[in-house]
Amino acid sequence: MAMIEAGFKEETGLTHECGVFGCIAAGDWPSQIDVAQVICLGLVALQHRGQESAGIVTSEGYNAKSFHVHKGMGMINNVFNDDSMKKLKGNLGIGHTRYSTSAASEEVNCQPFVVHTAHGALAVAHNGELVNCSSLRKMVLARGVGLSTHSDSELITQALCLNPPDGEINGPDWPARIKHLMQLAPLSYSLVIMQKDRIYGVRDPYGNRPLCIGKIVPVKLKDGRENSDDEEEEGWVISSESCGFLSIGARYVREVYPGEIIELTQNGIKTVSIVQRPNAKPQAFCIFEYVYFARSDSIFEGQMVYSVRMQCGRVLAKEAPVKADIVSSVPESGTAAAHGYARESGIPFAEVLCKNRYVGRTFIQPSTRLRQLGVAKKFGALSENVRGKKIILIDDSIVRGNTIGPIIKLLRDAGAKEVHVRVASPPLQYPCYMGINIPTREELIANKLDSIKLAKHVGANSLEYLSVEGLVQAVQHGIKHKNSAVGHCTACLTGIYPEKLEW
Repeated sequence: MAMIEAGFKEETGLTHECGVFGCIAAGDWPSQIDVAQVICLGLVALQHRGQESAGIVTSEGYNAKSFHVHKGMGMINNVFNDDSMKKLKGNLGIGHTRYSTSAASEEVNCQPFVVHTAHGALAVAHNGELVNCSSLRKMVLARGVGLSTHSDSELITQALCLNPPDGEINGPDWPARIKHLMQLAPLSYSLVIMQKDRIYGVRDPYGNRPLCIGKIVPVKLKDGRENSDDEEEEGWVISSESCGFLSIGARYVREVYPGEIIELTQNGIKTVSIVQRPNAKPQAFCIFEYVYFARSDSIFEGQMVYSVRMQCGRVLAKEAPVKADIVSSVPESGTAAAHGYARESGIPFAEVLCKNRYVGRTFIQPSTRLRQLGVAKKFGALSENVRGKKIILIDDSIVRGNTIGPIIKLLRDAGAKEVHVRVASPPLQYPCYMGINIPTREELIANKLDSIKLAKHVGANSLEYLSVEGLVQAVQHGIKHKNSAVGHCTACLTGIYPEKLEW
């Protein structure tokens, strides 16, 4: 896996790789729904998952050879304008917003990928990273297929063009091809795959990356009453997260199950197949989706991410109590956990930092010193809340340790008497090979300093992490239907990976 250079990451050191989105109009075509607009708004809601590039591919549903494509580098609002949106005509489409993990940040790697097969055009958008990319690449190349990029997303697209082992009788059997791919590559991916007139949603058998389904409903009934759950749909959407559904007039329906292949057509949605995990291994949904990556209003496993983060704060208050005057957070990432800590401890919550939203992104500054100065520029201290106070400062995670030190100095300069740092996740100690751009082991501060030494290093009076057991407990607290299938990947915290790695 090609890591992005450390100097060009955000000061947190953590980056997600991408978000996927798909939309199909229900009923008669051509549809009144502006599918491209829905996808664009859906991608805006997923912008936190990737800011390097974006793309949308649409189909009118009639011509197997022709898709409308627009892709480019940068944020959604820079890639798409009125002219490009007008060209994206169609009754169905898929979109992608990207932060690279396995290939360079170049326009050639922008998704969705489109290939022209003997049976028509095929478009694929991918969230995740293949753990067995090398062997799959060799297999595809051995079949005489050329690859134009180093992206594992293009590799997936080309692998889908291979005939399944049982062969095909009357044209391509796309579900069989998808199933074959899933057996070749057990993780990590969520995919949206578009043909002429349908979209397939695919989640790897471990459920490592998120994917969910929503229903587009009429804005309101004629008499002004709210929509009911059984209101006839105007279309269907599929997305990495549910956070954008309300803004596009969609209602959350459910998650795509681990290993599920789901088909979306103008007539509705249906499960085509479910691929089981090898050797009945447990599910491995990425636990850091809850901790850091997902937007707080998204729903995973029947619970809102905000509620889980608040529960993390509650558990942290039990595991790492300390006497103080106020509880606060590094905005906005630690705020939910800080509220949970405050409620559990009985210590009042108060804001101590004011964020400057107009400072440029600090990951373009290569040196540690400039990165630290950039962090200091990002915040101001609310001195009236800080002066003379003992503060518990909650952060969601500590990666390199570059961010927290300047913030503590800022609070001390504003008159804080004591600053006790509490981290609402365990120490990050291992890289992720499944789609999260976590730095190398050498760069992770938890591998250099224990919590006592780290507190001294960043200038805190004390510093404590949430335990791995505490995090799992908090995440599973609100899951209503607990069973043996519930499971979470904690590889970046424990070094225990759901699948054996190739390298």
